[in-house]
Amino acid sequence: MRKNLLFAILLISSLSISAQTPFSVVYTSGQEGHKTYRIPAIIKNKQGHLLAFAEGRVHGSGDFGDINIVLKMSRDQGRTWSAPQTLVDYDSLQAGNPTPVLDTTDPRFPQGRIFLFYNTGNNHENEIREGKGLREVWYKTSTDGGLTWSTAVNITSQVHRPNQPARNPTYTFKEDWRHYANGPGHGMQFTQGPHAGRILIAANHSEGPRGERGSDYRAHSFYTDDHGATFHLGASISIPGSNESSATEISGGRLMMNIRNQRGDIRQRIIGLSDDGGATWKETYFDAQLPDPICEGSILTIAQAKGKNILAFSNAADVKRRDQLILRISYDDGKTWPNAKLIAQSSTEEEAKHDFAAYSDLVLVNKKTVGILYERKDYSQIVFSAIRWNE
Repeated sequence: MRKNLLFAILLISSLSISAQTPFSVVYTSGQEGHKTYRIPAIIKNKQGHLLAFAEGRVHGSGDFGDINIVLKMSRDQGRTWSAPQTLVDYDSLQAGNPTPVLDTTDPRFPQGRIFLFYNTGNNHENEIREGKGLREVWYKTSTDGGLTWSTAVNITSQVHRPNQPARNPTYTFKEDWRHYANGPGHGMQFTQGPHAGRILIAANHSEGPRGERGSDYRAHSFYTDDHGATFHLGASISIPGSNESSATEISGGRLMMNIRNQRGDIRQRIIGLSDDGGATWKETYFDAQLPDPICEGSILTIAQAKGKNILAFSNAADVKRRDQLILRISYDDGKTWPNAKLIAQSSTEEEAKHDFAAYSDLVLVNKKTVGILYERKDYSQIVFSAIRWNE
């Protein structure tokens, strides 16, 4: 453990500490009808426009309450952003964890079809972990690049396992799924191998009674092979405390999932590898190259070279607090991460007392540029930066 932490500290200290990467402001807390904006997610539509989603928290910063899902669009690669559009308003209750993905393989929609998966909830997370409430799973779609959206479709019965006694009288209490959350961040679609076209959403749930230090959490995925007509659950990650997650395709049509460790006993990202499109997990392990303070992270396939997929990964890399937002590049399917770019970090003692850089999500702007949408300066802003990843 000490050796791994020392490795992480040395890796971070080797980065050049320069002025913060330039950014454009997308959401500012206290403006445009919401007290706080959190949980960023971003994709690019078929027309090349960027779509930045977030939770718009109406009255405060808490995870539960009157929370909407909002969207802004950029037609100039992230330099300027449109006025916000409210996509989901669940009255006075919570709609959150926006997880968008672009389906490019449905012949009915040559301009692509965007899926926006999200969750609704009727109680606080810890209450639901104790069996007092329900989280549901929904999606909406857009066939015009995000300008208009369909009515919502509820897929809870296909991808969640609540209320086991009603479905299976022989169940054991520990099998009961309680809390549930997509992503957060973008979803993915396989481009190669036997599962090409499959849309997969990384997710997590809690199992049975509330566990110590988040040990009741398990990451999992769900997927569709028929453009949203039906959905299937993938296997859960076996490591206790595996929580918020992001998934991407590695070479040969295989899957890598990158996961938050809610227990915090090991301040590193959990990795899951699957050879069958997320149905089962071939290998799970902690990656000492990816330190983490118990926060969300984002992983994205951005190119291919020499038979391997080139991946980008972003997270707050300080093991003690949400700070030191770093973009890393891997040229070998995520086995090593030799290229690291510092995106944002606190520069004063006062800034360091608060969460400076927290949740983030990645998008491929063009062949040479990765975009990162992230929470900044104690959740006062969600901002966007464009980084040339191959320099």
